[in-house]
Amino acid sequence: MYTRYFSRLLSAMAGPRPVVFSGPSGAGKSTLLKKLMNEYDSVFGFSVSHTTRNPRAGEENGKDYHYVTREVMQAAIENGEFIESAEFSGNMYGTSKAAVQDVQAKNLICILDIDMQGVMKIKTTDLRALYVSIQPPSMAVLEKRLRDRKTETEESLQKRLKAAKKDMELGKEPGVFDVLIVNDNLEDAYGQLKLALLEEISKVKKVNMSS
Repeated sequence: MYTRYFSRLLSAMAGPRPVVFSGPSGAGKSTLLKKLMNEYDSVFGFSVSHTTRNPRAGEENGKDYHYVTREVMQAAIENGEFIESAEFSGNMYGTSKAAVQDVQAKNLICILDIDMQGVMKIKTTDLRALYVSIQPPSMAVLEKRLRDRKTETEESLQKRLKAAKKDMELGKEPGVFDVLIVNDNLEDAYGQLKLALLEEISKVKKVNMSS
């Protein structure tokens, strides 16, 4: 069992280098990732996370998340099927090894969009990822962005702000991230992001052109 799991993990490492994205809700991470996917749809692929929360309006199972019960997810984690998992606001979230392998098998750069708990857990694995942090210019700007969405109750907003403060402090610690982008202006932030990923994008394009 262990040998089979280890060989599967090694085969996953052989694909293009994954990119781990993190940053507080409201930092603009999703907008930047959408732009990246639109421009380089044949280079990047999303790792679809699992969650025990209910789908929101417009979300699709298997596309936005794999929606599962707590029992199913707990059993899969105990079985060693996840790279990382975390709990936020009473719901579990996690990245399965299979989700990353599915993307890498297509010779695409796997994007993992995860929180700081997940980042710290992935750093203890053999996943040779590039770590990118997307941060807001300040807590005040972040709070305004979250309030403007009008999707949060005051209680959940305060929880997000508290988590964001911790996230921003950890994100600035030396050695946690390879790239730190402050999203004050979307186009500038996107330019920095493309520059940071240029080498990995070129590698995948070269392999795809020769195959």
